[in-house]
Amino acid sequence: MRLVVQRASEASVSVDGEMVGRLASPGLLILVGATHTDTVDDAAALAAKVWKLRILAEEKSASDVDAPILVVSQFTLYADTRKGRRPSWGAAAPRPISEPLVEAFVTALRELGATVETGRFGADMAVHLVNDGPVTLVLDSV
Repeated sequence: MRLVVQRASEASVSVDGEMVGRLASPGLLILVGATHTDTVDDAAALAAKVWKLRILAEEKSASDVDAPILVVSQFTLYADTRKGRRPSWGAAAPRPISEPLVEAFVTALRELGATVETGRFGADMAVHLVNDGPVTLVLDSV
């Protein structure tokens, strides 16, 4: 799995003009992509890592300050742009694989105690973000 983790002072996601998820207070916006070899264990390990990652103010983690998390699925994180001008999406897992993995990531965060809102899987989403810092990290499953 691949995550883009962004420290946000505010963030929301809308589908067809309807807000479907938002941060109620400063927290993390996490874009999540999955590839063919990812597992539920990968999702749980990344959830635990990001929940304890000390990237908030004063080197605090989301778990330290109960910061909310907004998770948005994004298959384009696995774009291959090495050849030509058109990205290849072959490394991105298809919906039957990726959707359960994104759900497992969200479930693992919630089981750790996180307050999590989400986008809508597979929808054309508009993401609003005010990046705080800016702080943006890319995490990959091992």
